[in-house]
Amino acid sequence: MTFSSDHVLLGPLLVILTVLLDLATMARILLRRHRDPAARIAWLMVIGTLHILGVIAYLLVGEVRLGRSRSIRRQRAFRVWEETADPGPAQTPDFAASAPERYRYLFQLGHAISGFAPVSGNAAHLLPDSNATIDALVADIDAARDHVHLLFYIWLTDHNGLKVVEALKRAAARGVSCRAMADDLGSRALIRSPQWQAMRDAGVHVAPGLPIGNPLLRAFKGRIDVRNHRKIVVIDNRITYCGSQNCADPEFRVKPRFAPWVDAVMRFEGPIAHQNQVLFVIDWMTSVEEDLTPLLHLPPAPPCGDMTAQVIGTGPTQIYSAMPELFESLLFAARREVVITTPYYVPNEPLQNALCTTARRGVKTTIIFPARNDSWVVAATSRSYYFDLLDAGVRIFEYHGGLLHTKSMTVDGGVTLIGSANMDRRSFDLNFENNILFHDETLTAVMRQRQAAYIARSVEVSIRDVEAWPIWRRLWNNSVAMVGPVL
Repeated sequence: MTFSSDHVLLGPLLVILTVLLDLATMARILLRRHRDPAARIAWLMVIGTLHILGVIAYLLVGEVRLGRSRSIRRQRAFRVWEETADPGPAQTPDFAASAPERYRYLFQLGHAISGFAPVSGNAAHLLPDSNATIDALVADIDAARDHVHLLFYIWLTDHNGLKVVEALKRAAARGVSCRAMADDLGSRALIRSPQWQAMRDAGVHVAPGLPIGNPLLRAFKGRIDVRNHRKIVVIDNRITYCGSQNCADPEFRVKPRFAPWVDAVMRFEGPIAHQNQVLFVIDWMTSVEEDLTPLLHLPPAPPCGDMTAQVIGTGPTQIYSAMPELFESLLFAARREVVITTPYYVPNEPLQNALCTTARRGVKTTIIFPARNDSWVVAATSRSYYFDLLDAGVRIFEYHGGLLHTKSMTVDGGVTLIGSANMDRRSFDLNFENNILFHDETLTAVMRQRQAAYIARSVEVSIRDVEAWPIWRRLWNNSVAMVGPVL
């Protein structure tokens, strides 16, 4: 058997090309901005071990990229809003009037993150449950006079999802301008269903958020799992909703064995609605070639209460690490008590340290997780942090009444953060999120009662429980948690 010189040279040439590709990718990893050291080390190990497969994995999920055309449209829409809404140096936000002095820097941070100043004159209430939220939403849509804007990460074709579809069709039929956006991944079933086209035929303007297109080509245009996780409702620029709930039944039939999904949503009325309007308009103009600049010029609704509130929108195009920094700032603001609910806990090191530090300095620190998580990766990762949290004095409860999906934080009975953001790497780095921070002792007490109701249906986890876990379980949790920095 003989071999040509071409065959002899091909092997070394492929080795050289592979090494050069590995080195080029490693150099990109080292030069990439906003990458924590653990993630750099993890990716360097992946490339060094898997070579070509590692490079492909890095191209698919290693960098947070929205895509050039979307980024340009988003920046253009954001600039239009800044030019419209910038108060100028003589009219800087009056943080002194927004809240007690000890909380003012929280609103200053919120302003730095997404550009919204705290606004007073709002009223709000916590809705009883998921079905009541949909009923209230449908009633508001039926009463709308000018426009209805909806954005959901997950919108299903179930009972509640179709109730909202029919309400939008009714509103469009009577001349209300209706726009509905749903994430192209989370709501793919609705977007590809006859109901989506039926809304369009009825006069509802519909748009998929962050369309995926061809999955094979999508990686070259931007990271496929950068998603719009927001849940935004704006009606007539005066009513808005904020919370964790998607447009679906609590039975959540796509994952019925974890049901019911347990959510918390607040209905706000007043000037705060315009801030969620701005988030919606920017998201819409990122995906749709429609100029909604006139909506940015709308004056905020007149005052209807005395609550101070602020919308905080985050995402991969905003300030890096904005969401964990907000969580950490809230923790450090606490003097007596902080209570947190989150279904997904995959923290970065500063957030984990902030929780432990808050407990160590004598603040009663409580966090509530679902006992059964719909993501086995997140479940294992979350529990890998239990021992350090418990050792620092954090109380951990696991909720047994379904999948606790509420994302909330109450601080000292005075400040509440509610919205779509989880305490995980996806919400920190990949997802577009919307939250509302407000100072109101009465409504915070109501939210705190809801959190207490969650605790009543939970089992407390002790440090002895964690120490009693078998070695295979600790190995599993800690091994899975190592994937966090890579993703």
